[in-house]
Amino acid sequence: MKLRNLSLLIISFLLLLISANEITPELLTAFKVNNEGEPYKVYALRLPEKVDFAGEITPLQAPDIRERLDKELLVNTYWQSNMMLLLKRANKYFPLIEKILKEEGVPSDFKYLAVIESALENVRSPKGAKGFWQIMPATAKEYGLEVNSNVDERYHIEKATRVACTYLKKAKKRFNSWTLAAASYNRGMSGVNRLLEKQLTNNYYDLLLNSETSRYVFRLLAVKEIMSNPERYGFVFSEEDLYQPIPVDKIGWDTPISNLAEFAKEKEINYKILKIHNPWLIQNHLNNKSRKYYEIEVPKEGYY
Repeated sequence: MKLRNLSLLIISFLLLLISANEITPELLTAFKVNNEGEPYKVYALRLPEKVDFAGEITPLQAPDIRERLDKELLVNTYWQSNMMLLLKRANKYFPLIEKILKEEGVPSDFKYLAVIESALENVRSPKGAKGFWQIMPATAKEYGLEVNSNVDERYHIEKATRVACTYLKKAKKRFNSWTLAAASYNRGMSGVNRLLEKQLTNNYYDLLLNSETSRYVFRLLAVKEIMSNPERYGFVFSEEDLYQPIPVDKIGWDTPISNLAEFAKEKEINYKILKIHNPWLIQNHLNNKSRKYYEIEVPKEGYY
C-alpha cells in the first residue's frame, strides 16, 4: 500500500510539472512576449563617447560621472511611455522655444531644461511653481511677469521663456559657466555660490551636492542625448505620430473682457479652445482696469 501511494505521488508530481510547462511557459521569464515569441530583454546602455551641455564637455573619464549619466539614461530610456510623450510634445513646442532662446542669446540646449522641469506642460508644483519653466511667484514678479487672481503669465510660454532666459544669462555672468547656470535654476544662484566657496571649486562636476541638484544636470544630459538620437534608444515613430503646432492669429487687446466664453464665441471658437491657447487667462473674465496691452491667441480657421 505504501509503495502504491508513493508511486501515485510521484506520478502526480510529474504530471504537475508537465502541465505547468505546457500551460504557463511565460513563467520561465518575467518578460515573455507570448508562448512562441522571443522574450523581451532589457539591455544595458552603451554610454556615448562624448557628451556636452551648451558646449561644455562632461568629464566622462571620472567613474562617478559615468555612473550618474548611466543612471539617468537608463531611467529615461526605459520609462518608454514618458519619453515617447516628450518626443511628441517637443515637435509642437521646441520650434517656439528654440526661436526665443536664439533671440535671447541662450544656448539651444536649454530647451531640455523646460523638458525636465515640466515635461512641456503647464503644470503646478506643490511649492507653487508654475508653467513650462516652473517659475515661483516672487521670481515671476521680480522679472516682470504679471501674477494675480485674474492673470498668471507664468502660463504664457513665450513670456515665461524670456524670463527664464534673463535668469540664465544672469547666472552665466555670475558663474562663467552654462552648466552651473543650469544647476542654479534648481538650487538658486546663492545656493550654488555657497557650495562653490565652501568646496573650493568652480566646476559643477566637482561639487558634492544634494540628491536633487546632483541629478539635475545629468537629467538634462540624458534627455538631450535620447531626444537627439531617439532611434539609438529604441524610439520609433513617423512625422505623423508627432504633435503639431497650431498656427494662431494674435489679437491685440487693451480693454476689459467681461465674459471670455462670449468673447470666444465672437471669435468663432469655444471657451475651451480659447483657454488652451491662452492658459495665462485664469478666470472667465479679464479685468484690465489699467488698460494694459495683451495679445490673445486665436487659432487659424480649420485647425479644430
